[in-house]
Formats: sequence, C-alpha cells, structure tokens
Amino acid sequence: MVEQFYLFLLIIISYLAGSTPTSIIIGKYVRGIDIREHGSGNAGGTNVYRLLGWKPAIFVILVDIFKGWFPSVVLAQIFFEIQSVQDFGVVQILCGFSAVLGHTYTIFAGFKGGKGVGTLGGMMIALFPSVFPFCLGIAIITIIFTGYVSLASIIASCSLPVLLILLPPFLDSNPAPLSIMIFSLLVPWFIIFTHRSNIQRLRDGSENQFKKAMIFNKGEE
Repeated sequence: MVEQFYLFLLIIISYLAGSTPTSIIIGKYVRGIDIREHGSGNAGGTNVYRLLGWKPAIFVILVDIFKGWFPSVVLAQIFFEIQSVQDFGVVQILCGFSAVLGHTYTIFAGFKGGKGVGTLGGMMIALFPSVFPFCLGIAIITIIFTGYVSLASIIASCSLPVLLILLPPFLDSNPAPLSIMIFSLLVPWFIIFTHRSNIQRLRDGSENQFKKAMIFNKGEE
C-alpha cells in the first residue's frame, strides 16, 4: 500500500514538473502575450521562435526537454530504489509520460499546452539514448527538405520502434526491454494525435513552413 502511494505521488510530481508552461511564461515575460493566441497557436518552441526569436526559443526547448528527462532519470531512480518493481523501464515510462501529459495538458494553463514533442524528446533521451540521435537526425533531414516541423516530428516518432529493432546489433548493445519496445510503438500514435490539426493543414497545404531551415531551397525564396 505504501509503494502504491509513493508511485501515485511520483506520477503527480512528474505531471506537475511537466506542466510548467515554459513557452507561455516566456511569452508573457518577453512580450506580454499569450503565445497560444498568436502564430500557430501552439505553446511550443517553434511558435516561440516565429514570434519571439531564437534566444527565447532555445530556452523554451531546453527547458521542455529537461521536463521530460528529469522525471525519467532522477525521479524514476529515486522511486525504483525504494520499491519492488523489477523493470526500471516501467517506472521511467510512468514518470516520463506523466511529464509529457503535463506539458500537453498543463494544469497551470487551462489544460491547454504544447504538443509534447520537446518533453517527449527529453524522455526519449532517457529511455532511448543510443537511438535518439538517429531519430533527431531523421527529424532534421525532414525539416531541411520539407520545412515542416510537424511532419519531422511525426516521421521521427514513427522511426523510433523500427530503429529500436534494427540498431542494437550494429551498436553492440542489448535489445530494448519489452516495456520500452511496447512504449515505442505507442509514441507515434501520441504524436499523430497531438498533431492532428497539423496533419489537416498539411493535407490542405496551409501548414506553416520553417523556411529558414530549408538550406537546399534558398534560391526559391
């Protein structure tokens, strides 16, 4: 019973850590605006970049990544040392995804936050350290060629379970635990769900492009 209480408390703390509305706070501090009422309406780093510039955007992205990494590594380890769960990955998933849900549905801003990509990225660094750089590379390449951050997020998340299966033999690492593999299959569905409005805009051609990142299309601007 005590362990269940600690686990519940850990999930709540992780959710609250993820709920810190970084981009909303920065929007209020830098320009006195609610970032969700301008640009794409998303409380994330890309919209901060468009509206406030690269310095606030980098700060927001780094903090959002930390919000996913800290519960998955630090808080999960604290709980794992005082309970009897054998699979550390399960504890990491519970902590990390609670933070992601906190970012996406923040209690401090009417349950309307960002799309969870940055915070999920921090969680991925903790859970998939050997695979994350490859997912990040796929996202960067997608942005360079298409200019669509949303599409890059979707493609990178869909590549995660594939890379988890294909890469370990080449990296001389052990296969991912079953809990991590199952979670990797759910990640694309979550990203697709949070980007459903972006997908609609991609279909009708109205999605915003990050044209400054499209280094091969400079002559077309």
